[in-house]
Amino acid sequence: MSATTTVPARGRGGRERILTAAAHLFATQGINATGMEQVAEAAPVSKRTLYAHFRTKGDLVIAHLEDLASSGATLESVLTRDDVPPRERILGLFDVPAPDGAPVRGCPFIDAAAEFPDPDSAVHSYAREQKLRMVRLVAALLTELGCERPAVLAEQLVTLADGAASRAMVLDDADYGRHARSAAEILLAHALPAGA
Repeated sequence: MSATTTVPARGRGGRERILTAAAHLFATQGINATGMEQVAEAAPVSKRTLYAHFRTKGDLVIAHLEDLASSGATLESVLTRDDVPPRERILGLFDVPAPDGAPVRGCPFIDAAAEFPDPDSAVHSYAREQKLRMVRLVAALLTELGCERPAVLAEQLVTLADGAASRAMVLDDADYGRHARSAAEILLAHALPAGA
């Protein structure tokens, strides 16, 4: 475990320690390859404490994804920043987070959906909701910028962003989003009024 991912010692804060340990393990070895016993050991908490907080592994995965979504650690987080102009928020989708020296990770929601392929599973459903939320946020920003067909362009832009994040992970290239960003700039230039 890296210095930036240290887990506090035993005591209060078991839920937070579990989520921190799970985040590290899920990122480094995948969700399905990570056992609940490993999470308990890495937290460190007893299995009883782990299951008191998270009855099933699915519950832990959803809590992990909720934690990521609320922490601002996902691509989508740039879309809700009021301190960034709308166009730059959209283009911010193509800035793949580059952890110091760590391998580049793709979208955690896509990763989770791939590891829980049943579309009716709670994890897959949560991941789908986050991806649909991303489209709605982009469409709202495009509407604000005066786009005539915001829903269509939003789908195109999030498809580019998700594809860029996936390729950045596969190629371990944090700068890979630049290719999709160039395409997004062209789409925006053709769809938005001059000066938007």
